[in-house]
Amino acid sequence: MSAIGQLGDWWSRRTRADVPVRNWTAISSGTPTRWVGFDETLAWVIAGLLSLGLVMVYSASIQLPDNPKYVNYTSTYFLMRHILSITLAIVAACATLAIPMRTWEKMAPWLFVAALLLLIMVLIPGIGRVVNRSRRWIPLGVMNFQPSELAKLAMAMYAANYMVRKMDVKESFTRAVLPMAIALVVIGLLLLAEPDMGAFIVIALIAVGILFLGGVNGKVFAIMMASLLGALLSIIWLSPIRWERIKAFWNPWDEANAMGKAYQLTHSLIAFGRGEVLGQGLGQSVEKLHYLPEAHTDFLLAIIGEELGLIGVLAVILAFFWMVRRIFIIGRQAIALDRVFSGLTTQGIGLWIGGQAFINMGVNLGVLPTKGLTLPLLSYGGSAVILTCVSLAVVLRVDMENRQILRGGGSSER
Repeated sequence: MSAIGQLGDWWSRRTRADVPVRNWTAISSGTPTRWVGFDETLAWVIAGLLSLGLVMVYSASIQLPDNPKYVNYTSTYFLMRHILSITLAIVAACATLAIPMRTWEKMAPWLFVAALLLLIMVLIPGIGRVVNRSRRWIPLGVMNFQPSELAKLAMAMYAANYMVRKMDVKESFTRAVLPMAIALVVIGLLLLAEPDMGAFIVIALIAVGILFLGGVNGKVFAIMMASLLGALLSIIWLSPIRWERIKAFWNPWDEANAMGKAYQLTHSLIAFGRGEVLGQGLGQSVEKLHYLPEAHTDFLLAIIGEELGLIGVLAVILAFFWMVRRIFIIGRQAIALDRVFSGLTTQGIGLWIGGQAFINMGVNLGVLPTKGLTLPLLSYGGSAVILTCVSLAVVLRVDMENRQILRGGGSSER
């Protein structure tokens, strides 16, 4: 046989499904296992959303130096920082992909404690940075870190770990639900002190959702939901600023509201109206020319609607719908394989990304009151992009371990 023929025969044997391609991180007790891959379609959808976000952040921020507030910035300032954030996110995601879920399960309580400590630190003058009357960031030189983003992942893992430990008493309110409710109250008070009600709503959604998916008693769950809803309504009612926002949301086109609390909402709706079906074209937005504040962060979807039209908005909505649905399928598969922590963590991440995307889209489209939440994977924001990618890497890791078990490998959970 010729040398080329021998090389071809070697390559065909090397790439067969039943031949190990490479060793990877131990799935069970430290034994090297075969690389089995993960959901590549999900990875491509994530990459596609990151790429679209990079383009749209540049488009939405290119004119900001014309504003006196950003007079010392260059037209590529936000683009370069967003590229740095995505680069760090990819590196962090690759590192996360190598960590077994068994390790995450052991770290879950400590990760939650670390998130609480950081939420306390951000409230300390001299440590936390104040932007737009909110103290939510810790300066780290090259970027600002937002502890509430870590708290979302920490809550997903802690609640999943908690339900695994409380599985035998999940019907009891005092032993199963009350401790988690106390933890949620503590983290809620810290977030509301910043204030960051949007993050609190998302974290509450994660915690309550995991309790429900973990099989908590229906009546107990209903009581907890009613209490949470009552608490949220009380927070809004007792805060004049939040109550004014709700009233402006009900009637945004009133002249006083349109020039005040509903200013962002009205200009967001104008952007969608200008976009029509096919959009004005990439880079052709008028609302980003200092009419729509925070166009590169909270209201990026409005710029997508104006420049890419209904087609672009529907593409983003369908991408998030498919991604969240796929995340829940991976979580359900893990639970079916008796990997409850992995499954509940994955579904908690799905609740986080799906819930936050829904709220952001609802705010942009005028169906929900204005709330300071970014669009996951697309909006500008360093710690948000990094922690979202890390969380999705955890989902891919769960999928990888599911595939390993289905191919006859061991489980990383008891």
